[in-house]
Amino acid sequence: MRADRVFAYGAAAGLLGDLLLGDPRRGHPVAAFGRAAGAVERVLWRDHRGWGALHTAVCVGGAVSLAAVAARAARTSPAASAVLTGAATWAVVGGTSLGREARAIGRALEDGDVEGARARLPHLCGRDPQALDADGIARAVVESVAENTSDAVVGALVWGAVGGVPGLVGFRAVNTLDAMVGHRSPRHLRYGWASARLDDLAGWPGARLTAALAVLSGGEPRGAVRAWRTDARKHPSPNAGPVEASFAGALGVRLGGTLSYGGRVEHRPVLNGDGRAVEVRDIERAVRLSRRVSWLALGACAGARLLARRAFTTGRFTKGRFTKGRFTKGRTS
Repeated sequence: MRADRVFAYGAAAGLLGDLLLGDPRRGHPVAAFGRAAGAVERVLWRDHRGWGALHTAVCVGGAVSLAAVAARAARTSPAASAVLTGAATWAVVGGTSLGREARAIGRALEDGDVEGARARLPHLCGRDPQALDADGIARAVVESVAENTSDAVVGALVWGAVGGVPGLVGFRAVNTLDAMVGHRSPRHLRYGWASARLDDLAGWPGARLTAALAVLSGGEPRGAVRAWRTDARKHPSPNAGPVEASFAGALGVRLGGTLSYGGRVEHRPVLNGDGRAVEVRDIERAVRLSRRVSWLALGACAGARLLARRAFTTGRFTKGRFTKGRFTKGRTS
């Protein structure tokens, strides 16, 4: 079985496993990586960018190296490679858990249980729930669903298509480190700089693919394109901007505005200002859009890998030419 088919079958199996099983309550590999990264931080922490860069290199390099060893061991068996790819995909994507948390908050809001929704919101994002009313919670959920569609699913598939199992694991390691140390707290302002910048770089292609697929699979493609083009660059995050703007346009709602993180108030620009205010029912619409984008991303990544292999194969066998019945690579007459 060719490598491109191994990735396609394995990634599809992993996404299906996530759809059916979600994340395990105990023993999740990402949680294990987080504990290991926390232990490394306790040893290395200094209020210095260089030590933070070393932390990033140790954690990401270690995870990618282990994944590369496992991939190399499975290379002799296509079936084993597909199983390993499927297991890695299931471990690093989190689309089902994302949808479950969003829908749980949506149900609480529909039942009028604003306090219950506030209690669940920290499972999904880092905003201060007490500062939000029901509409503010709904907006926060839609924005988190949009951003995490890229971070928790599409970005991993992109890097899996590029680098196989090491690419899948590496992307999740980078994204997890950013969540742990990449935020602008006093402790991590300098120490987490390298992790935050690396996450920006790793997330760039997945965010653009997510935005493009939201345009294609949303209900308002023209609105999604317009919001992406006019508002994405206003967002402080180079990757969340395109994703949230395209989701806002596709759903016909306004996102952005004033929000609070850890007691710090931020006034972010409005995305898709012509849209209406977010309502509770938009949470379910956002989750469904996220799921469509995720499966389309699988097809796009698998197809791109297949096309890349064909282009490489064609280029390899057409660089030289036949002369008198013999193939003479690179020779001219």
